[in-house]
Amino acid sequence: MDSTLLIIGLICSVVGVFGSFLPALPGPALSWIGLLLLYLTESIPDNYWILGITLFITIIVTILDYVIPAKDTKRFGGSKYGIWGTNIGLIVGLISPIPFGFIIGPFVGAFIGELYYDKQDHQRALKAATGSFIGFLASTFIKFVVCIAFLGTFIYVAWDYKSLLF
Repeated sequence: MDSTLLIIGLICSVVGVFGSFLPALPGPALSWIGLLLLYLTESIPDNYWILGITLFITIIVTILDYVIPAKDTKRFGGSKYGIWGTNIGLIVGLISPIPFGFIIGPFVGAFIGELYYDKQDHQRALKAATGSFIGFLASTFIKFVVCIAFLGTFIYVAWDYKSLLF
């Protein structure tokens, strides 16, 4: 049973790292679930401090994931169409065979979204797309750092108790 929880927890942690880039997957939440599954094993003693602190960080990062792009888009004069365009552009950029599509897609998507909102003002659309893109990058970077930290914690704790697990 411990091996199953360990493997599923590791899979959740690794998928969480990829989820920090993909809008469809809740990266930090998946990484936290991986930590939870690790501590649910009988071989590793419960550490409610680590689980509580990492849960708090997960909640804060999840909230910031929605707040940062919206604030940056509004700061640069954008609308909700720019935010939606960023998310749609990210998905299209991930699917398309374009190199670095996951970086180019959100910017182009935000620009198209802003042009859809106001077809006449290209300068404002470009400025809003830049703000949305900066917010997306900041939010993604924060999620990625948190997921890597959770994965590192998972590996460190599992390695520390490897004699009990295997």
